[in-house]
Amino acid sequence: MQLTTFAAVLVFPGGLFALVLALALKGVDRRVAARLQGRVGPPLLQPFFDLVKLGFKRSMVPTSACEAVFFGAPLVGVVSLLAAAAMVPVAGLYTPSPALGNLLVLLYLLAVPGIALMLAGSASGSPYGAIGFSREMVMMLAYEAPLVLVLAAVALRTGFAEGHWVTFSLTDIVAWQRAHGANLFDPVMWPALAAFALFFPANLGVVPFDVPEAETEVLEGPLLEYSGPALALFKVMSALKAAVVLNLGIALFLPIGPGGIAGLLVWLVEMTALMLLSVTVVRLSAARMRIDQAFTFFLKWALLLAAASLAAVVAL
Repeated sequence: MQLTTFAAVLVFPGGLFALVLALALKGVDRRVAARLQGRVGPPLLQPFFDLVKLGFKRSMVPTSACEAVFFGAPLVGVVSLLAAAAMVPVAGLYTPSPALGNLLVLLYLLAVPGIALMLAGSASGSPYGAIGFSREMVMMLAYEAPLVLVLAAVALRTGFAEGHWVTFSLTDIVAWQRAHGANLFDPVMWPALAAFALFFPANLGVVPFDVPEAETEVLEGPLLEYSGPALALFKVMSALKAAVVLNLGIALFLPIGPGGIAGLLVWLVEMTALMLLSVTVVRLSAARMRIDQAFTFFLKWALLLAAASLAAVVAL
């Protein structure tokens, strides 16, 4: 069991597989965005080239920085996502051990990368990092609340259907959907799906929700002072976060497909489609929001949608 868990964290569905998949999806995202804007765009392997380039550069530490936190923050973010990746089942291909944790543990692990980014901004000693810290904190307060209600709606929906109060086991949630139909086709869950679709780009920090790292305003904010392998770790963290959140969305709403190679191909197509629909199209069609606009948007729309789905589940 320990060997299986170790392989899940470092190889599949987390670790090496999640990193390669997320970087490949990022390459597709950049290429499709360029073509939609009438440009040639970078090669599909450009995200891999960027990581290799950063790996050979030197990491510079500001004189006013707290070195232990400066280098520890990205490492903690990467480790938390490796653990989170091993907790999300892949329908027909991978079932995590119950000892790893449930939805509640996963919720805490998904918050760690944002906290790591805030620590990085505060430890760098840069005023831009401090601004990025405050913006990231506000964004987390905005998008974490809808995520909690989305997970609660799914957990209650599955629990009620199974004849008890609630289930926080992702394995049980996936198994029930494969036996009775995906939540994607359940009208009661559509508001929760819409709220999760809004959470996804905000959690990844892409336009229009990239206010903590806005290049034209705060010059990448918390990441301004980072370079070399330390910056590469943040790139790895961002890539792993994309893979984990994508897989979580599929597990919550569309865990379909047979097992084996066919199931893997279906899963990859699902992830690619979700990435392109919820990230590429959104960031090309919207301008960056101000921090107050983003905060109000999530409290007004995402939180309302998630709450509506939760209320419908309880009422019905």
